[in-house]
Amino acid sequence: MRQRIQLIPSPKSKSKSKSKSTKMERRAFLKGSIVLTGVLSSGSLLAALAPSRAWALTAQHLDTAQAEALLVMAKRLYPHKGLADAVYAILVKDVDDASSDANTRQLVVDGIKKLNDAAQGDWTGASPEEQVAILKSMENDAFFQLVRGQCIHSIYDNEMAYSHFGYEGEAYSKGGYLRRGFDDLTWLPEPSEEASPAVI
Repeated sequence: MRQRIQLIPSPKSKSKSKSKSTKMERRAFLKGSIVLTGVLSSGSLLAALAPSRAWALTAQHLDTAQAEALLVMAKRLYPHKGLADAVYAILVKDVDDASSDANTRQLVVDGIKKLNDAAQGDWTGASPEEQVAILKSMENDAFFQLVRGQCIHSIYDNEMAYSHFGYEGEAYSKGGYLRRGFDDLTWLPEPSEEASPAVI
């Protein structure tokens, strides 16, 4: 899994030996760095594979409201039932990384402002139908194209998405597909004997 978001263990009891200053430093760090947090659904495959159900996203250039706006935008552009927010959060992290460039950051900030303006000041609070209509009206904007293009890579090119969609990853380094379930599809009819010669 690419380290785009951090999977964090459940909080445990804090040691009383820690100094007050250390606790304050940690609190200040968390307050200034964690932008989005969430929990993987207990019944999802991702929760079974991940070291922790809790996840957190840190950002250097975007604030929480901007990160939430991008998360919702990604979910409207590429909706998938049951796909965890942790996967969509990878897009937010990647856009934040790209926003280290001042021009890109301004493009993102202006684009999110346009989303909010079109939704009477509250993009994330608008109905899904309203959000989709607003996005359709912005299809030719540079901001829209930036986020749409980044979504394709960020949302689908990671092990969490692979697990959700049932993709087993590349096979070359594992000896190829021949003896690794190349024919284990359950959504196609069984081929005829003539189409499936014996393995030599």
